[in-house]
Amino acid sequence: MALPDGIQYRAFDGEERLATRGEAVYGEPVADGWRAWDAHRSKVGAMYELGMEPGLESGSEVLYLGAANGTTVSHVADVSGPTYAVEFAARPLRDLLSVAETRTNLLPLLKDARRPETYAHVVESGLDLLVQDVATRGQARVARANRRFLADDGRLCLSIKARSEDATCDPEAVFADALDELRETYTVLDSRRLDPFHADHLAVVAEPR
Repeated sequence: MALPDGIQYRAFDGEERLATRGEAVYGEPVADGWRAWDAHRSKVGAMYELGMEPGLESGSEVLYLGAANGTTVSHVADVSGPTYAVEFAARPLRDLLSVAETRTNLLPLLKDARRPETYAHVVESGLDLLVQDVATRGQARVARANRRFLADDGRLCLSIKARSEDATCDPEAVFADALDELRETYTVLDSRRLDPFHADHLAVVAEPR
């Protein structure tokens, strides 16, 4: 798999690791301006390590749902163009605002990803990429509701956390149900478990139907 511009494997203490170019955020190693992308702390990073193609390109216009403290969205913003970062909780948003100080293309929003109508007046339509990492029930429903912001040739990069849907149900059954619901709005291009980086998570790459 060819990595997009802005993402490379670089040497950190003699070990080749995935990296983007930018200011450190979560204590990750930095060498010559490149910061290691820890796949154990980032679902998108894990997707790259597993050979998936999330759809991030240099200059992409991105909507990121579930930005939290900024671990992954900071790497995304190192590569992308305008990046809207939606986070529901005020405490991690404060950290995210600090991350945005060194990334002028990163636009934090204190909003609920389950209610896209509350940020539709801010977020542009026709975006290149929708990244979603939201630990809630109805993760496929959230992805479908936010399809309105994607261009027809855009891409969805989704991480489904089985335990957030139903902690008592077999993860494979949870994933199957979520994929069925997603297919009402998207064509699934690739889906893989994120082991060994993240237990009981399914990564999905899809495009609007």
